[in-house]
Amino acid sequence: MLSALVADGHEITQVISGPDRRRARKAEPSPTAVKARALELGLPVGEKVADVLGTGAELGVVVAFGKLVRPEVLDELPMVNLHFSLLPRWRGAAPVERAILAGDAETGVCLMALEAGLDTGPVYGRVTVDIDENETADELRERLGVLGTELLLEHLAQGPAGLGEPVPQEGDATYASKLTPEELVLDWSRPAVELARVVRVGRASTTFRGKRLLVHRARPVQNGQGAPGTLQGADVATGDGGLELLEVQAEGRGRQPFSAWAAGARLAEGERLGV
Repeated sequence: MLSALVADGHEITQVISGPDRRRARKAEPSPTAVKARALELGLPVGEKVADVLGTGAELGVVVAFGKLVRPEVLDELPMVNLHFSLLPRWRGAAPVERAILAGDAETGVCLMALEAGLDTGPVYGRVTVDIDENETADELRERLGVLGTELLLEHLAQGPAGLGEPVPQEGDATYASKLTPEELVLDWSRPAVELARVVRVGRASTTFRGKRLLVHRARPVQNGQGAPGTLQGADVATGDGGLELLEVQAEGRGRQPFSAWAAGARLAEGERLGV
């Protein structure tokens, strides 16, 4: 999105991003993807939102920032926010993940005026899309990012003054709190359809022979006999139906097809996951 704004001729006076962090054990701290791209483009980068004040900016653009902007900053610099949901549904930190977990048939991206409240501002424009039943959170987020960029550039074609008048949000608000690690543990007593959604949001896990096993790809199937968690080939029995495991990752190993993992694990008849 940053590159698109620059390519479209918009002057960027300041980029705000999080601090450098270690992305892996023993690795040196590295910048966020936004900061790295900003530096490549020769743009100034700061870590405090207040750094934008006094730069001559006419409008701030916020995307997945994860923090509320203080009212005194908004008083001096109006801002817009690209939010990946159909507001007021799924205000908050994890709208893409919550939409998938809830089994929503559609979602979208809204361009809204930023207020001090949590995603409460009026909306300049929105795009609605269907959620594919096999789409992961990462895939959906990427698709919404592309659509959001197009929506933003369209509304900024005449500059900040051409945004138009935003429309207040209507309907009952729901909140997309950040997912907890416990929510990503596969509870085999739940229906297979629900467990497949957990896998789609990413980092879903279970245990096998007392060790953690990540499930990266899976799909619900009709098969699923035995107590919840019982393995029959690639199918795991659940509270309703079965979940076919397609790609997994054992502790200390890389991602691999279930068949390759199963061959190495030498599964015994009737072994169970999650116990």
